[in-house]
Amino acid sequence: MQPTHILLLIAAYFGVLLLISYLTGKNSGNDAFFKANRQSPWYIVAFGMIGASLSGVTFISVPGAVEKIGFGYFQVVLGYIIGYFVIGSILLPLYYRLNLTSIYTYLDERFGNYSYKTGASFFLISRITGASFRLFLVANVLQTILFDAMNIPFWVTVIITILLIWLYTFKSGIKTIVWTDTLQTLFMLIALGVAIYYISDSLNIQGAGLLSHILDSNQSQIFFFDDYKSANYFWKQFLSGIFIAIVMTGLDQDMMQKNLTCRSLKDAQKNMFWFTIVLTIVNFIFLGLGLLLTQYASQNGIDAHKDQLFPVIATQSGLGMGIAIFFVLGLIAAAYSSADSALTSLTTSFSIDILDIEKKYNPTDQVKTRKKIHILFSVVLVLVIIIFKYVIRDASVITKLFVFAGYTYGPLLGLYAFGLFTKLKVKDNWVPVIAILSPILSYIISDNSATWFGFEFGFFILILNGFLTFLGLILIRRK
Repeated sequence: MQPTHILLLIAAYFGVLLLISYLTGKNSGNDAFFKANRQSPWYIVAFGMIGASLSGVTFISVPGAVEKIGFGYFQVVLGYIIGYFVIGSILLPLYYRLNLTSIYTYLDERFGNYSYKTGASFFLISRITGASFRLFLVANVLQTILFDAMNIPFWVTVIITILLIWLYTFKSGIKTIVWTDTLQTLFMLIALGVAIYYISDSLNIQGAGLLSHILDSNQSQIFFFDDYKSANYFWKQFLSGIFIAIVMTGLDQDMMQKNLTCRSLKDAQKNMFWFTIVLTIVNFIFLGLGLLLTQYASQNGIDAHKDQLFPVIATQSGLGMGIAIFFVLGLIAAAYSSADSALTSLTTSFSIDILDIEKKYNPTDQVKTRKKIHILFSVVLVLVIIIFKYVIRDASVITKLFVFAGYTYGPLLGLYAFGLFTKLKVKDNWVPVIAILSPILSYIISDNSATWFGFEFGFFILILNGFLTFLGLILIRRK
């Protein structure tokens, strides 16, 4: 693809997003920005959440991992199903009963102000790091395939990337995102289908034979029961999937804010039910694409692996303009569907949880303050991405920072589990100490577990982190 073609494609894409923003942004205030006036159709929310859940990292990484671990990731996806059931049956009824805008308000009612601020702060840290990492990957791709040829420096690319998000979210926030996520999910799924068509056609796999070809391959092994010490062991992956879903969806303001825009609890639960089914199927299809990409690379002597596999084959293997166009569209859609909602949820959480604008400001000042915070977090994301590029540079360190962001969900898991399944009170002012110590101890244990126990935690680290937080809360309980 020529840079001009990519630029026109991106311009057209964001033109559509800005049109959606204009149509949804009429007469919008903070209620629309934070809760979409609680008028979102559940099926639109469910479909849009697929793109936000997958993200640009999944779009590239899940197909790229098949070469090494087969369909082992699907063990985690099966755990998601149980986790989403817990969200729909326990967490959503709680959030709707308390009529929450920010889900962390629950911690204030259950434990106190220190716990409340701690939960919100850990979300903010995690989302800033995670969203910046995802956008860093996309900005790098755009820099390579487009802006380098135009002699535009990386920092300008990053500013353009964040500015585009700000432009279509600054007015109506989550009200706009519910609809833009739907469009972006559609583009991502079309990109997935186009890629499978091109690769399977090149491999001479036709129609109904595609599924049997995938299932008959040695690389499509899903279940791994052989070595309980391995990070890919079934029960470790399955249980991790349950808790990842609960924490990174059910205890995440970004994801739950979309659910809380539904008209009623019943609609939100229908959203979770259908979202679970479709997301499970889509993840399996991504794994199938990964198998096809791996076979195509092997047959054509393409030396690309892991995260490079899909981009290299889509844009440099000579399969044609069609797959390249839809790959770029799919990648941008996957990345922005999670990044735009991250910016909105960061604005929401900081406004409500940290500044208490609903309690301390009049309606006019609430809107002005929210707009300033929205700009503030846009600038923060720009700065963090630039730090990734120019200050840290080492890709392995950046990846570890993204992984570390996952550690911040452990304290949230422990806090909510303790709040929901016990009636104990805690010494609220000690909660921040427990929340800080738990991830540190989890990291130390995980980093040394192979040496000490011959055991790899993998995703299982989230459960350890949550358990240590839960245990710490028991130690600081009020008698």
